Amino acid sequence: MSYKKLEIWQIANELVIKIHRMTLHELPAFEMYEEGSQIRRSSKSIKSLIVEGFGRRAYKQDFLRFLIHGLASNDETIDHLENLYNTESLTNKQLYSELHEKLEILGRKLNNFINAVQIKHNIVSEPESDYQLSDI
Repeated sequence: MSYKKLEIWQIANELVIKIHRMTLHELPAFEMYEEGSQIRRSSKSIKSLIVEGFGRRAYKQDFLRFLIHGLASNDETIDHLENLYNTESLTNKQLYSELHEKLEILGRKLNNFINAVQIKHNIVSEPESDYQLSDI
């Protein structure tokens, strides 16, 4: 199985793209190197931590640690988004609401995924078909 099949990774990937575009097209120029830079990095961190945790999924505590750090980066991204909106650097209310809602959904899904890993780690095995070498 690839991490790209995880719904949490797919949502995080979509958010990276939308947040990157938001910082380029919606923010004042001075924010590109201030809060804009921070929100780009924290959103990319969510996705990267999911990937790195997935790569260490054989080790439950490593897997959980990276997922928990990803959840923290998600909270950080929400904070940066709220800062941009509250300081009126981001004035597009519809975009703010869309991004905020997606980040809230991702946070809930990450939390549910963390709980599932805590309970079911190594109980359900991945299908062997994911590891067939016929395509290589």
